[in-house]
Amino acid sequence: MAELNLGKGLTAGKVASNVQKKLTRAQEKVLQKLGKADETKDIAFEEEVINFNKQYTEGSKLQRDLRAYLEAVKAMHESSKNVQGCLADMYEPEWYGKKEVDSIAEDCDVLWTDYHQKLVDHALISMDTYLGQFPDIKSRIAKRDRKLVDYDSARHNYATTHKTKKKDGGIKITKPSSLLERATPGWAQGILSAHNVAQSSLSRSQAEEELDRAQKVFEEINIDLQEELPSLWNSRVGFYVSTFQSLSGFEEKFHKEIGRLDQDLYDVLDTLEDRGTEAASRKTESRGASSSGTNRSASGKEAANHSLRPGGPPPIPKSPSKLRPAMPPPPKVTPCKELKTENIISMFDAAAAPDISVTSPTEPANWDSWGESAAAAAAPEEEAPAEGTPEVAAPSTEVASEPKDIPPGFLFKLLVMHDYAANDTDELEMKTGDVVLVISFENPDEQDDGWLMGMKEDDWKQNKENAAKGVFPENFTQRL
Repeated sequence: MAELNLGKGLTAGKVASNVQKKLTRAQEKVLQKLGKADETKDIAFEEEVINFNKQYTEGSKLQRDLRAYLEAVKAMHESSKNVQGCLADMYEPEWYGKKEVDSIAEDCDVLWTDYHQKLVDHALISMDTYLGQFPDIKSRIAKRDRKLVDYDSARHNYATTHKTKKKDGGIKITKPSSLLERATPGWAQGILSAHNVAQSSLSRSQAEEELDRAQKVFEEINIDLQEELPSLWNSRVGFYVSTFQSLSGFEEKFHKEIGRLDQDLYDVLDTLEDRGTEAASRKTESRGASSSGTNRSASGKEAANHSLRPGGPPPIPKSPSKLRPAMPPPPKVTPCKELKTENIISMFDAAAAPDISVTSPTEPANWDSWGESAAAAAAPEEEAPAEGTPEVAAPSTEVASEPKDIPPGFLFKLLVMHDYAANDTDELEMKTGDVVLVISFENPDEQDDGWLMGMKEDDWKQNKENAAKGVFPENFTQRL
């Protein structure tokens, strides 16, 4: 009768054989636990198995963490791509560096993609290959354990058979147990005895063959594992070094290149900001010049300062110690009464100068007498005594003394139109309505465009030379 085929190469006979083996192994395990059968122990191999399980656990954790890291890199790539795309969309075409910004966004996307792919190729695939050998070795370790139980069972069966032989001192013939055997004639008793002896010999022979076969199968598996497990345990060092060197190398190169792109983007945006500031300054200057021209047309005089923007204070120039936007220089100073008299004399015809006699240098300049002398010189010549033309007193060439309520180097006064908070120690704090006395710089090279040096008039009247002076933005004030 043909055996029942259960599929995948299994038959009823094989199933029965496997069931019998499981029962035999279970029985042997019970006997070993009860101490009724010897159990083979290999301490060195057990330690290797412990190391194997530890290595497998660590590798599996590293694989999970590496996959999570790659997922994070992929997510960061998507986030970076979205941010760069948002910047490219907001960046108007006429702005400076539009092409550079688009190129930087594309390069960043390429870098992220290349970084992720290199991690997959040189870290994740290598990790999967490394862990791929563990399941096979693990199944072979389990098979070795089963074959060891079979080997112990075969030894136990073989030992039991030989122990019975030694105990009886020979072959023990089984007594007939049935009426038929008892009724066997005498001549047939010898045949029965011979059969029993043959069966006993066959049992011992089968036990020995079973022991040899179990030992051979076990040793083949055991020898291979004894060589592979230590080698696998030692290979973990090189694998970990290779994996983390790849990770750190790729990450270092990626961050260096992405950092270079970030610096390029920063420089482009910084230039855009500077150009925007310059454009705003030019617009402010243009508005100021237009308003100033209107004032000059209305008054017939040169405007004293820039026009102020309605609705709030004008833009504050940068600190004098830093780069400041280009501002028009302050207007020239109109001569006042404090000018030297010799400059006034030079304004007249050179022909009239010889007829003017200069009075004593100690005599102060008198504007009224100067006017009378000029009129006398210009009057038609009348009949004069023989002594000739009377002398005309000319103004003194002595420089008029400066008033005591004006500081040295005074140029002109300004009215503060907007509050200004000083941003540095060399700047002057101002409030709307303050009057500022503008003075000249000790070193003209230190003056920056759009900034003046001065002190508040109230502070000068109270503290004189100790009054606080500093620089301030000219477009916050108006000429008085």
